[in-house]
Amino acid sequence: MFFYASKLLVHFERPSDLLLLILIAGVVLTWLVRFRKIGITLTTAAALGFVAIAVLPIAAWVAAPLEDRFPRPVTLPNRVDGLIVLGGAVDPTTTASRGLPSLNADAERMTEFVRLAKLYPTAELVFSGGSGQLDANPNLSEAKVARLFFQQQGLDDARIVFEDRSRDTYENVLFSKALVKPKSGQIWLLVASAQDVPRCIGIFHKLGWQVIPISVAYKSDLNNWGNFADNLGALNRSTHEWLGLVAYRLVGKTDELFPSPENP
Repeated sequence: MFFYASKLLVHFERPSDLLLLILIAGVVLTWLVRFRKIGITLTTAAALGFVAIAVLPIAAWVAAPLEDRFPRPVTLPNRVDGLIVLGGAVDPTTTASRGLPSLNADAERMTEFVRLAKLYPTAELVFSGGSGQLDANPNLSEAKVARLFFQQQGLDDARIVFEDRSRDTYENVLFSKALVKPKSGQIWLLVASAQDVPRCIGIFHKLGWQVIPISVAYKSDLNNWGNFADNLGALNRSTHEWLGLVAYRLVGKTDELFPSPENP
């Protein structure tokens, strides 16, 4: 139920969609004499919102607290027992249509995982990703796309445990833990997009799996302003993550609203 609800509600959480709805409502109301003032107010508010997103680093302001919550380790451990990367960085739809493994804006997750896998040749490797889409292609899970990508990068896929049933981040961790059964005292690294790390770590804490996060795919660039499309997409992404923190806490998938390194 949580999975389906989250996929339906995503269309009502994005700032881009909300501003567009306000703009449409405003335009419609301006044609009605009785509500013209309200319509002008709504239209103006929506227009100002779009302009602010275009010319101010609002997306970076929203993303920065998430991305800075868990800084990358200054030095990596000498010994690592396992590496895990969660789904969300591959594009099964494009892969299916083009026949080549396709990555999205969080591609650094995959490339960093390959780098660390080669750096720690004895570490156990885990990729977790089934499908997070309601209309997903049942014949091409994220795990299958990841396998193709890792093969192309020269990584022996026989080393990798592929978890392919999960539909969201909680299931990523839950099903992966059941597969690899991490032991107490082992050192595991989690490769994740920087703004996803707080919610991911909250889930790992909840399920009793200690990992060291390796943050990648940073987006909070305060110097990136004036690009409306990029800024709007980045703001949608960060807003989704903030709301995800609240939702996961409310339904009990984490025990912390905003996990931190000081609260293992």
